[in-house]
Amino acid sequence: MNELDGFFKVCKYSDLKEKIGRRFFVNDVDIAVFKVGGEIYALSNMCIHQKAAIIYDGFIDDGKVECPAHGWQFDLKTGKVPGAVKGLDSYEVKIIDEHVYIKVYKKKYRW
Repeated sequence: MNELDGFFKVCKYSDLKEKIGRRFFVNDVDIAVFKVGGEIYALSNMCIHQKAAIIYDGFIDDGKVECPAHGWQFDLKTGKVPGAVKGLDSYEVKIIDEHVYIKVYKKKYRW
């Protein structure tokens, strides 16, 4: 993967299918990427409910992705559970020369 000012190239824009998620590992971070209405969204692929890395396989509806295991929904823009403060990490996306770049940061845990 190529890095550009903190952004990592993950794929071509044309590689993404409408409302079909893809899984990428970017700088050791598991990311779910979606194309919805021509916009690209990138979220943590790890569901906060059961710690399962399956968000990329979720169902897209009304600006949200639904975890395929238990139905938890997350806003595609913010990663938040509707009406709650918690949710998935959301990552900034850029399209440059028909390629998708994602700015990924490693989550810092406080033990």
